[in-house]
Order: sequence, then structure tokens, then C-alpha cells
Amino acid sequence: MTMFSENKTAQMAGYLLLKRGGRMAYIKLMKLLYLADREYMICYGDSMTGDRAVSMNNGPVLSRTYDLLKSGSPEEESPWDDWISGEANYEVSVKKNVHSIDDEDAFDELSRADKRILDRIFAEYGHYKRFELCDLTHQVCPEWQNPHGSSVPISPKAIFMAGGKSEEEAILILERMRERELLKQFSSELA
Repeated sequence: MTMFSENKTAQMAGYLLLKRGGRMAYIKLMKLLYLADREYMICYGDSMTGDRAVSMNNGPVLSRTYDLLKSGSPEEESPWDDWISGEANYEVSVKKNVHSIDDEDAFDELSRADKRILDRIFAEYGHYKRFELCDLTHQVCPEWQNPHGSSVPISPKAIFMAGGKSEEEAILILERMRERELLKQFSSELA
């Protein structure tokens, strides 16, 4: 699995927030980010965020992203805290001085494919109210399991299979993901 990218995840959050006018309920943002990462995995065989998916009571979430939304980054200087600000009433907003999703420099971590997925997810799910979206993820994400007050990991294999891949296809995709990650690690060690 791809390593978690706080910078890319922060840009994804900022992108979705700007599409919603700059602010939204954090639980809704969490669901949209999960749905985008899930869709990207099913379409392209890799994670957009590199985050780990888990089932929680209100549906599936990205684990590290959940921690960032709840508490901010533990780092003194962090891409998340540069981009996202907590607000009253369980909402978050764009903190970074960006006014348009067309700002290529601000969204330098997002490819055209990333933006297409984010646009598609926002078009399909962005109009739902926060708890409607929570309930909906229980239905449209068959990989989610009720954790009964805790959290349960969601394997990438479960996401691929829920997205229509056979077990054999899912295993092959996971092998390719591991190979890509090993290549990235090897390349970074050479640099």
C-alpha cells in the first residue's frame, strides 16, 4: 500500500471544501475523502492518500485522516494544518489562501485523474447532509462492517472485491501495489 501522504490528503480536503464554498461538517468531509480514495483504488489499483481504511460506527473512514480531522497534526509544521482549520459546530474550513480549485500551484499534488475522481464523488455525494451520507456509506460500501463501538480494519482486498473485482484480480492488484511501493522505497534510498 502506498505510504500516507499528508500533503496530498490535505490538498484533497481543500479541493472538496472549496467545491462546497470553503466549509463543511468534518464528518461529511471524512466520508467524501473515503469515497474518493475507495473509487480511486477500484479504478486505478492504488490509493490516492496511502491511508488505512477502517470501519467505525458512522461508516468507513481513513484512519490517519480521521486523526487529522479530529486533532490536527502532531507536527509543528504540517501540510494539514496549513490547509485545514477546525471551526465551531463540528465543521472545518479551508485555511490556506486559495480561492479556486483551478489553482494549479496550490493543488500541485493532485493529478487530473485525482481531480476527476474528487469531482465525480462530490457530484454524486456532495449534496447529502452529513448524517445522510454516513447512513448511505453503510449501504454503498459493502466492505464496511459494524464495529459495535470500536474500529475494524478494512483491507484493500475487501475494497477491490466490493468494487466488483474477483478474489484473483484483487490479489494481483495488491501484488502490483506492493511492487510499486518497493520500487518507490528503493528509488528514494538511491536518491
